[in-house]
Amino acid sequence: QLQASGGGLVRPGGSLTLSCVGPGFTLDYYSVGWFRQAPGKKREWVSSSGVRDGTPFYTDSVKGRFTISRDNAKNTVWLQMNSLTPEDTAVYYCSADSHISDHQLTWAAAYHYWGQGTQVTVSS
Repeated sequence: QLQASGGGLVRPGGSLTLSCVGPGFTLDYYSVGWFRQAPGKKREWVSSSGVRDGTPFYTDSVKGRFTISRDNAKNTVWLQMNSLTPEDTAVYYCSADSHISDHQLTWAAAYHYWGQGTQVTVSS
């Protein structure tokens, strides 16, 4: 299983870094994604790192503010989140799968492995 952490309460404009650790995984072989789900809303894709070359992908609302990175040797993926707004408030989930094409990276159903979620609350 994946283990996500790093969530918390932050003021608008602040930053948080989420971590996702995959003990037992060899992340070299996995595409990794971050999704989020706000209360009353569907789970939303946020960002992914493709398996082939770690190319990052972002949903439009977080481009320029969020950065996904990975260290395969540490089996860890991070999501650096800057300039946070109340609209970023959600439970954030990391996910991974070894059989995803780039065009599937935004599909939650394509990911087989999921972390437990970490709450991010942006509020003054």
